Amino acid sequence: MIEVLCNDRLGKKIRVKCLEEDSVGDFKKMLALQLGVLANKIVLQKGGTVLKDHITLEDYEVHDNTNLELYYL
Repeated sequence: MIEVLCNDRLGKKIRVKCLEEDSVGDFKKMLALQLGVLANKIVLQKGGTVLKDHITLEDYEVHDNTNLELYYL
């Protein structure tokens, strides 16, 4: 179990607990529940790279306490 920090740069920082084996799409669903928005309206970036839904967090080297940038469509 890891904890990932998502920052929307508007003052909202959300911590989400998940597994490294989870896909980005599954992670977005967990994040959407906490934010109260639709998962398909969320865009996540790490170091300027947009994370694609079908790839796992582990493949993007997202580990415990990794910071992700959160954007809304």
